[in-house]
Amino acid sequence: MQAFTLRWGKHTLALGKRTAIMGIVNVTPDSFSDGGRFYSVQAAVAQARRLVRDGADIIDIGGESTRPFAQAVTAEQEIGRVLPVIESLADTIPVPISIDTTKAEVAEAAVAAGASIINDVSALRMDPAIAEVAAKHDLPVILMHMQGEPRTMQLNPSYDDVVAEVADFLEEAMQRAIADGIDPLKIVIDPGIGFGKTRDHNLQLINCLERLGGLNAPILVGPSRKAFIRKLLAEPLGHEPKADDPEVETGTQAAVAAAVMHGAHILRVHNVANSRAMLSVLDAIRNAAAEER
Repeated sequence: MQAFTLRWGKHTLALGKRTAIMGIVNVTPDSFSDGGRFYSVQAAVAQARRLVRDGADIIDIGGESTRPFAQAVTAEQEIGRVLPVIESLADTIPVPISIDTTKAEVAEAAVAAGASIINDVSALRMDPAIAEVAAKHDLPVILMHMQGEPRTMQLNPSYDDVVAEVADFLEEAMQRAIADGIDPLKIVIDPGIGFGKTRDHNLQLINCLERLGGLNAPILVGPSRKAFIRKLLAEPLGHEPKADDPEVETGTQAAVAAAVMHGAHILRVHNVANSRAMLSVLDAIRNAAAEER
C-alpha cells in the first residue's frame, strides 16, 4: 500500500501502515444512520468524546444530511448546529476535527471555531469558494465523487465504467483544487460509496480501489451502514435490516476490511470501537505480509 503523511498545524497523520479512522458525528435531525440521536449539542459532544476514546483519529462533524433525497439547509442553520459542538471539542480532544460541508461560509466559521479539515462531498463544485478557505488556512481537503446531488443522486445512477469515471472525476477535482491554491500534499480522495451509485457500483469500487492509487493521494472510504450493505443482507435475513441493526454493523466491518485490503487509508465509520479492533488485527496481517515479501 502507498504511504502518505499529512502534516498541518499541530497535527501529523501517517497513513499506510496503520489505517486511520474517521468517526462520524451527525448533528442533524434526519440522518439515515442514527435518526437524530446526536442532534443536541450535549449528545453530539458526548458522542465525539466517546469516539476519540474508542480510537478515532479524526472526528467528522456535519450539520446537513447528505442521505438520498435529503433536503438542503441554509448556511445559518448548518452553522447553528455545528459551531457549538466544535467549540466544545476543539481544545479538549487530541485529534483533529473535520467539518463535513459543501458551503464556504460554514467551512470558514467551523475553522474559526477549531476545525482543521474540510470534508466536501461535492469536491468543491457546489461552492467553489470553499477552496479559498482551505487554501487560506493551508488545511487538508477531502474531495468526494458524487453523481448528481443528494436530492437526486439515487434516481438513476449509471456509468459505462464506474471505476474509470470516478477516477477521472477525482483527478479533475484534484487539478481544480491545486489550481485554487490547495497544497497537493493535503488532498485526500473519496470514491463516494453510496453517492449516486447502485449496489453493484459500490461493490465494484471497493473491489477495484487500487485503480485510484494512480492519483497519488490518500484514499478515504465511507461504507458505514450504507444501503448497499442493507440490500445485500436482505436476502439471507428475509428482510432489509435497519441502518443500526447489528447485522449491518457486521456487514460494515466486512466492507471496511475489503476497502483496506484494496488500498484505503482512512475509513469513515459510525462504530469506531468495532472498527479499531478489527483494523488492529487486519493491519498486523497486512504488515506481516509486506515484511515477508
